[in-house]
Amino acid sequence: MWHRVPRPEDGRVTEIAVGLYMSPLEFLALLGAVALVVARWLPPAARPRVTIAAVAVLALSAIVLSVVGIRWQMLPVLAGSAVALPFTLSPLLRRRSGRPTWRARWWPALPGSVACLGLMATGPVAAWAFPVPGFPEPSGRFAVGTRVVQWTDPRRPETFTADPYDQRTVVIQLWYPARKSPAGARRAQYLGRTEHEARTVSDALVRQVGLPGFLVDGVPRARTHAVFNAPVTGGGERFPVVLFSPGSGGVRTQNTAWAEELASHGYVVVGLDHPYDSAAVVLADGRTLHTRTDSTGDRDKDDRLAADWTAVRAADLSFVLTQLDRLDRGEIAGPLTGRLDTGRAAVTGHSMGGAAALQAARQDRRFDAVIDLDGYPHGPISPSLRQPTLALTQAITPGTDPRYIPRLTKALKLNTATGYRLTIPGATHLTFMDGPLYLPPVPSIVGSQGRTDSPRVVAATTLAFLDTTLRHRPGDLADVLSVYGVLSVYPPDNNSR
Repeated sequence: MWHRVPRPEDGRVTEIAVGLYMSPLEFLALLGAVALVVARWLPPAARPRVTIAAVAVLALSAIVLSVVGIRWQMLPVLAGSAVALPFTLSPLLRRRSGRPTWRARWWPALPGSVACLGLMATGPVAAWAFPVPGFPEPSGRFAVGTRVVQWTDPRRPETFTADPYDQRTVVIQLWYPARKSPAGARRAQYLGRTEHEARTVSDALVRQVGLPGFLVDGVPRARTHAVFNAPVTGGGERFPVVLFSPGSGGVRTQNTAWAEELASHGYVVVGLDHPYDSAAVVLADGRTLHTRTDSTGDRDKDDRLAADWTAVRAADLSFVLTQLDRLDRGEIAGPLTGRLDTGRAAVTGHSMGGAAALQAARQDRRFDAVIDLDGYPHGPISPSLRQPTLALTQAITPGTDPRYIPRLTKALKLNTATGYRLTIPGATHLTFMDGPLYLPPVPSIVGSQGRTDSPRVVAATTLAFLDTTLRHRPGDLADVLSVYGVLSVYPPDNNSR
């Protein structure tokens, strides 16, 4: 089975084996290393030719990999071949020099060969567990463009710093329907505008969870399907907007697969970095702002802090919607002027971002729909929601906060519009972001949906909801959603009006 993904060094598409998640060059190096060991057990007439071919393939692959960048997953492969090389080449060199050939007897050679092959096998296993993420091909009719914008709110001081003149600045990334780019167009870097920014963000993310940075060194190498600053698609159509707030410590790009899928279906998705909350925010002047939202370990205090941080995020979302409206009217220069339908706007978020989306919708009636991706509703649950709301949740386990579902259910029941809660079987908290694309496919970490189905399920359910609420497309939304999990529908609470 094969899968098409962007090649890290130039953004062009190439093919790699899905089961191994290795580039063709890495796969060649692995084949050369294995052939080097296997040559010892071939008939005498075949050994020299196989050994020479294996050494040539391995050496050429290693040289090229050293130029484009060797991933740590290849180190066991190269180490195993380095151990085997002297024993494989020695008989060949002795024969060419006219000296008597010598080979180890089979009984010590066999465990040595098995050990080398075992060491080499850890390479593809590591590549499978921590791959360069390959993003699903968007299924919509539009190509996808992306651009990054930085806006400062002159009306809000930055509450995370002591400087009274420091004003709240938000970095956003837009994914939008674009004209089809030439075949050789360079695809957008994942996690940042440049590889340096991507590595800065990746390092900050892994520090948050206490992982060694090298484990996910493939993530900042990845490229997506969008093209930076691609021209907006023609035709003059105006597109609904979908604002997105990431999880606690998360970044604007953490749901790129989802954003690209929505954009290919005619939505403009706007992901936010929340300075001092997101793991790392690289500003236009080159400064990097790191998170200051650390847990204290005291549950009550952490709940109060989370409510405060959620309120800041909700204000960020409303500010960005205002800026998008100004951009559409031409008060802010940009290629999307006249193409944004801010009269059809949804607010979404993952984890704490989901809580921020709920709060933003309560405070700002300009949002017409709300999507909460497994987010605990921090902060007040009044006033009541007045927008159609979709909450996607993981399956509830003994380790899940027992307050989560009752509090979310109360918020949905008080809604004066229809609310939906869809529990995705086999999902975990990370199912609702890009994590399944590059983390080990262990059900307790990323769920049991798999690397392919996790983004597909999240995109399909949210697209159905957005098409119904923002585009008013006919059909039974409950029937569509119930295909993907256990659905609870909460009719409007007219007593809350």
